[in-house]
Amino acid sequence: MRLRCTCLVINAPDDLQVVEQDAGELGPGQVAVRVGFGGICGSDLHYFHHGGFGTVRIKRPMILGHEVAGTVAAVGEGVTRVKVGDRVAVNPSRPCGACRYCLDGLPNQCLDMRFYGSAMRDPHIEGAFRDLLVCSAVQCETVAAGVSLQHAALAEPFSVALHAVNRAGPLLGKRVLVSGCGPIGALAVAAARIHGAAEILAVDLTDSTLAVARAMGADVPINGATDSGWVQRYSADKGQVDVVIECSGNERALRAGLDVLRPRGIVVQLGLGGEVSIPQNLIVAKELTLLGSFRFHAEFALAVRLINEGRVDMRPMITGSFTLDRAREAFELASDRQRAMKVLLDFAAPEVQPG
Repeated sequence: MRLRCTCLVINAPDDLQVVEQDAGELGPGQVAVRVGFGGICGSDLHYFHHGGFGTVRIKRPMILGHEVAGTVAAVGEGVTRVKVGDRVAVNPSRPCGACRYCLDGLPNQCLDMRFYGSAMRDPHIEGAFRDLLVCSAVQCETVAAGVSLQHAALAEPFSVALHAVNRAGPLLGKRVLVSGCGPIGALAVAAARIHGAAEILAVDLTDSTLAVARAMGADVPINGATDSGWVQRYSADKGQVDVVIECSGNERALRAGLDVLRPRGIVVQLGLGGEVSIPQNLIVAKELTLLGSFRFHAEFALAVRLINEGRVDMRPMITGSFTLDRAREAFELASDRQRAMKVLLDFAAPEVQPG
């Protein structure tokens, strides 16, 4: 039997629509998840405002979203991993498992990746902002009793932060600077704290964002817009910081991070931006290591486990949730960094009439 779902589609920039469409059939090894909550990500906002990012553009209507959690409504043949009624976070990353990078243990670099809500491929990969999602059972990680599905929906961005921290190597006893404290940056603060950082500096341009970073575990909030001397202070004696996790994608922020790193320090570039100029002489003279960090893989299960165990408190991250008929309002709020950190869509609310 083919299933139906109500979903949120982007048709063109600034053109969201709630529609009802085919959700597919439940096959062997698959489950149907009744989605509870979905988090609006920066990539969703790029599709909403600009129709994409870089060279990636939507060519036809596409379901948005990849940060979701819900309840298993049905299971297909052979499924033993989860059962009906289980609450789960859904991993939106679906590497092929057969290409050279998957076989080399780098599934986040898969040559045939299918990632929910992405226009990188044509036809596009439909997203998870729908009230019923058919997916593979292996994508599901069980959410513990008493853990909010709102918090579980943040497992995906938390996975991104955990992967970046993993790229940095051991943090035990180190001074870490997180630059750019939007949702990913704030979660990078939490990830660094869990991994044993002795001191975490959080740099951003707004006090409201820094307040969330502080709540997520930052020791020293630094407002770069009002504290013009912070780079000079932390760059004394060739640098005072062991690891920088750069989450803004801004060239000036990266340069500041390189300045404050001590010799043989590490910068993990997590934020996406445009082409940047790198101070080659500085990198050579201080023997710095510059690393990239892209998506995640094994970190998703870890993220859910840490949330389940209460080792990270997601409450400071959540600005609010909106029913599907208020999706535009939700996207507009999520676009305002002065007022919002993480905005969620509530799919478990009373039924929304497609339009």
